[in-house]
Amino acid sequence: MRILKLLIVGLLLAIPGLAAADAGDIPGASTWYLHVDLDEMRSDEVGKSLYGWMDEEIFSEIDEETGVNLGEELNKVTAYSLEGQGPVFLFEGNVSQESRDLVMTFIAANGDLQPVKSSGKSYYRLAAESNEDGEEDDRAVGAGDIEFQIEALEEESWISLDLKNKVIVTASEEQMKAMLASGGKIKGGGNHKGALLILTAEKALLQAGMNSSALGEDDDGDSDWDSNILRNTEQVAILVAAVANKLAIEIELITTEPEMAESLASVARGLISLVSFDDGMDDDAIAVLQSTKVEAKGNSLNLSLAIDPSLVVATLRD
Repeated sequence: MRILKLLIVGLLLAIPGLAAADAGDIPGASTWYLHVDLDEMRSDEVGKSLYGWMDEEIFSEIDEETGVNLGEELNKVTAYSLEGQGPVFLFEGNVSQESRDLVMTFIAANGDLQPVKSSGKSYYRLAAESNEDGEEDDRAVGAGDIEFQIEALEEESWISLDLKNKVIVTASEEQMKAMLASGGKIKGGGNHKGALLILTAEKALLQAGMNSSALGEDDDGDSDWDSNILRNTEQVAILVAAVANKLAIEIELITTEPEMAESLASVARGLISLVSFDDGMDDDAIAVLQSTKVEAKGNSLNLSLAIDPSLVVATLRD
């Protein structure tokens, strides 16, 4: 069961982070994206199991610390990062006055309450807190006893509450102006060569992906990934969807060479075969692993499996 838990957690949470996305929903120059449809989770029987775990493990803790029930307020979350520009976060839902007040409290403690205007909408500067040495900490933002980490944001960010049912956070002022000008709509550009790979499904619950070749480069242009798989991969995409009363999980990797896709496929099949003979695995876990499909075609490697949602939740809670 431990191995299956690692597999499920890795698939759901490994990558940084809405209705089914397509290539037009994510800017083509993005280096990573995360796309979560909480509405779909709540409305679909399969998705409800996953949502229940998120509500228990994530939203309830936030509710206890802040008094805000994000599980009830948020409908959709999109995040992506453009190379050289930093991330953009778009939160959609029925944002309560309590949540707005909390955001303004953070701004008062760590930013500037004087609003800035663009496209007739207001936005605010939110700076990071100073550390014990008096230097600015580019990752921590807090107010009173409440503090949270924004790993991808730099020394400042920009936030707007002025669009109906939307909260926008950006790493740069230029990004904020662009989002306000578009009404919070993300301008896609996914048809050009090199655009990020995006997997789709009718009932997509979670979609994520990254340009691993760009994110893993060091200052000399060489790969800085610890993972041998990511060092030989250009792109990675993950999809979690509700299909035929199961949680369908699909992963696709675009490798540097076709031979690498074949090699990785052999490794994946070999690992599945070895783990399936582990005496500590129960029958359900073995069945899941043995049903995993591994296919290499050209420089693309695709892995897919279908899991009973109750098994996923039980494994995550174990």
